[in-house]
Amino acid sequence: MSVNNALRAGDSPENAFREGYKDMLYEYGENAPITREMSRVAGGLDNRIPLEKLLSAFAARAGTEEIREFAEVFGIAKRGGGNMTEILARTSALIEERLDVENEISIMLGNRRLEQRIMDATPFLIVSYIGVTSPGFFDVLYHSPEGVLFMTMCLAAYLGALILSERILAVAM
Repeated sequence: MSVNNALRAGDSPENAFREGYKDMLYEYGENAPITREMSRVAGGLDNRIPLEKLLSAFAARAGTEEIREFAEVFGIAKRGGGNMTEILARTSALIEERLDVENEISIMLGNRRLEQRIMDATPFLIVSYIGVTSPGFFDVLYHSPEGVLFMTMCLAAYLGALILSERILAVAM
């Protein structure tokens, strides 16, 4: 977005990335990974390395699909001409939207994980509460063969549900 703003202000793509480096330096400090990568890009530009190569190398080092896509779109827009500012604005908006959706999904899965933990503990809390507040209430279930068999089946069903819920969340994550 910083590069896109510089392009909108009329800078060349190379100068826009130099401005982007300055913005990242100001925003995140010199030790942030994005600042170091933008420094490599700016340094490469100072050494007359083509911007497309620098962005491709950046994408390869980062291993992030969004950066790779941005580098590809940038290269195509620069070689093919057209309104680079508009193309990059659309690309960055799409990437930002996708990252927002991924973040939202991550938050929702975290909420589901918390709900699962609460649901996992609830039966034990209920049994403990009834056992403390009503002594002898569970004698029928724990001191007769039929009650022990019934509670063993309930425990097995509960453990099966617990394993199933863990697998469902593992697939979603």
